[in-house]
Amino acid sequence: MRRSSRSPLRRLADVAVSLAVGLYLIALMMDNPVPRPDPLVILGMLAGGAQGAALWWRRSHPVTVMVIALAGGLVVHILAPQGIFPFAGLVAIGSLAAVRPLRVSLPALAALLALTALNFLTGPSEDAQFAMAFPVLAWALGEVVRHRRMAIDQESRRAVSEEQARIARELHDVIAHSVSVIVVQAAAADDVFDEHPDQARAALRSIEAAGRDALGELRRLLAVVRPGTGDEPLPQPGLDRLGELVEPFRAAGLEVAVRREGAAALPAGIDLSAYRIVQEALTNTLRHAGADRAEVTVRAASGMLELDILDDGRGGVSAGGAGHGIAGMRERAAMLGGTLDAGPLPGGGFRVRARLPLGVLR
Repeated sequence: MRRSSRSPLRRLADVAVSLAVGLYLIALMMDNPVPRPDPLVILGMLAGGAQGAALWWRRSHPVTVMVIALAGGLVVHILAPQGIFPFAGLVAIGSLAAVRPLRVSLPALAALLALTALNFLTGPSEDAQFAMAFPVLAWALGEVVRHRRMAIDQESRRAVSEEQARIARELHDVIAHSVSVIVVQAAAADDVFDEHPDQARAALRSIEAAGRDALGELRRLLAVVRPGTGDEPLPQPGLDRLGELVEPFRAAGLEVAVRREGAAALPAGIDLSAYRIVQEALTNTLRHAGADRAEVTVRAASGMLELDILDDGRGGVSAGGAGHGIAGMRERAAMLGGTLDAGPLPGGGFRVRARLPLGVLR
């Protein structure tokens, strides 16, 4: 992390750690019970001050700081073995373990343990054994921080991947629905262009409306992918817009009846997914089933939202059409903890039934 990006509190903590360690090591050299020549005392003070100063960069250059802490710690320990703890090395190994993998931090830990083990040669064995635990503890704390950061990063990547998949499904639904309506309407306009120009004009107006709706939804989705374009994103569609949804199908010659039973406050994710399931089911009916009539029933009761879409077309064609419409609807339902069944009816026609538990998304 660059210094300019550090928060004021973190900068203050970095300054405090650097000053505290550096001043302590300098004072340790000045208070050495064993007299040393002045040049060696000055060398030890410089080594202590260098370790403290280096800790300021321990986040951005952890490997370099670790090397300085080990080299300076060796000089200080040789000249002032009463210090016991390699304080700069303890701080450096924690920072190194927090940002570098085991193949880097473990050799550094081994070197720091070797430096600390010099206490067995210069002091009581009990003090040396006590000091040996601290490098391992500092390294373990750094590992905990590193694993926590990795978990947060993986969760962020997973969230981004899920959002990309959601947007891809949204784009598929919008484009498949709109193109299907446009193709059917264009064919209808061509059939009646000479004999019934009024019907042809109505079909063209329906094509225009379907195109405008598709562009509006695409702009909304692109605003999510590329924010900051200056346009306010359009609201997400929901079951309250079923009337608008079925109008193009009716204009294309498919009679659609909508019934609603019960009332419940729908979470935004369930509301959007339910709308898309109905949209996809009707699009399949229009595109593949050759149906004249479809019936959409929305039922909310006992903590469950049920969607029932029936048509009177050629049963089984909807499921066998090109693309992944049925699979996509099942995936939407499964992501919300629900189920979706789709298949032909014994007496003809096709049925899509989804059950989505309420309270999953809030």
